[in-house]
Amino acid sequence: MTKAICIIPARGGSKRIPHKNIKEFCGKPIIAYSIEAALKSDLFDRVMTSTDDEKIASIARRYGADVPFMRSAETSNDYATTADVLKEVLNNYACLDKSFDTICCLYPTAPFVRIDELLEAANMIEAGATSVIPVTSFDFPPLRGFMTRIDGTLTYAFPEYASVRSQDLPEMVHDCGRFYFAKAKAFEESGSFITKTTQALYIPPKFVQDIDTLEDWEVAEQKYIATTQQGEK
Repeated sequence: MTKAICIIPARGGSKRIPHKNIKEFCGKPIIAYSIEAALKSDLFDRVMTSTDDEKIASIARRYGADVPFMRSAETSNDYATTADVLKEVLNNYACLDKSFDTICCLYPTAPFVRIDELLEAANMIEAGATSVIPVTSFDFPPLRGFMTRIDGTLTYAFPEYASVRSQDLPEMVHDCGRFYFAKAKAFEESGSFITKTTQALYIPPKFVQDIDTLEDWEVAEQKYIATTQQGEK
């Protein structure tokens, strides 16, 4: 029987939005949405939060996540990657003689995550994908983007596509920044969620919102309320 772990990485030192990972979002700490979705999916043997912050740890435990150990100083700085954090968690569990076949990295600021998305990603792994990344459409064709020179003038980032009709441009998608699923062995071998057979899980744009600034936060709450009222959440 395969074992799966959901790791919610929640560092305490957010800069642009203070206490971002536990800031109240539509009535409860934003991290609660991720924890509750993971628990309700019934996919995981462990739902845990990796944090260096005691307040985050306390709130995570209140909503049902395990916090069996605190994050090290090495994975709590601005230069540590998500992969570094996950490797540390897996190593710490290995020291407790616990291992997992499947891992899910679920971000703490993902209030739009739905249980059916987690279930679908898990099914894709079961069907043979070594990793799954939720993606969505760009608002504007990225191949039509500009770059700004040092003197302030513009140049096409991809001049070869400057005269191509937008409907003829190659279709591109981007990472939702929501969660990642992978077979543990594939993740450990690649050190990333881009593995041998990474598959895309498409998410409609109305269920996607980056939350990097306070303005983003306000937009996300408005979008969340709208989708909830429509019975789509």
